Amino acid sequence: MKILIACEYSGTVRDAFRALGHDAISCDLLPTDVPGPHHQGDVAELLTQQWDMLIAFPPCTYLCSSGMHWTVRGKRDPQLTEDALAFVQSLLGADVKHIALENPVGCISTRIRKPDCITHPWEHGHPESKTTCLWLKNLPKLTPTNILQKPATGRWKNQCANGSQNKLPPSPGQVEAAEQDLSGNCERNGEPMERIRIVSAWELPECDCCGEPWCTVHVEYYADCECVGPSNAEDEGWELEERDGFLYGIRPMPS
Repeated sequence: MKILIACEYSGTVRDAFRALGHDAISCDLLPTDVPGPHHQGDVAELLTQQWDMLIAFPPCTYLCSSGMHWTVRGKRDPQLTEDALAFVQSLLGADVKHIALENPVGCISTRIRKPDCITHPWEHGHPESKTTCLWLKNLPKLTPTNILQKPATGRWKNQCANGSQNKLPPSPGQVEAAEQDLSGNCERNGEPMERIRIVSAWELPECDCCGEPWCTVHVEYYADCECVGPSNAEDEGWELEERDGFLYGIRPMPS
């Protein structure tokens, strides 16, 4: 098959398909990390060609739920999200027989359509949790290949004690995911500060009975726990800041 891997510069997905004998090429605004067929530029320049399959990883910065509060609170131009949605729509509407588009939970589901498939790494033998949505065209849904049981700690390998996901490496072609937790003491203009990771409900595991977000730290529903979330952070004196696509709270160290 002739396959276009859009929004990927790592070469990971491209090389996996090439190893299976397919004619795959990656495309991104950045150069490829490893040698291989790669188009550095706008993917629209390639969509006019004939492809058997399109696999796309559009940047989630202005689409994912974890960052939408910046737009809702008027601290980010909403046109950025509109442009990102238009880009997603151009990929999903491409004249290609088979299409798979990946993104985390976000406004694609509410503004375009709900995903055809939702999966986690732990369903395929990897001890991490990351809600991954797939929008498909003429492709089967993924089925679990090796379901792992959650560790006795109550959290997956990529989750810290507060249940937040901040250790999982980026998806192919993405640079939004943080690779390490930035919580802890820091300085700003020479003043000692404390920084914490702000936990959003969508990042937490769901209750097996009712589906409500479940806090593994306080062992109760997220709505009843003491975790600092986007809705109560400023009330508690935290100044919100976005780093590496995730939300943090920062405030002076208590005297």
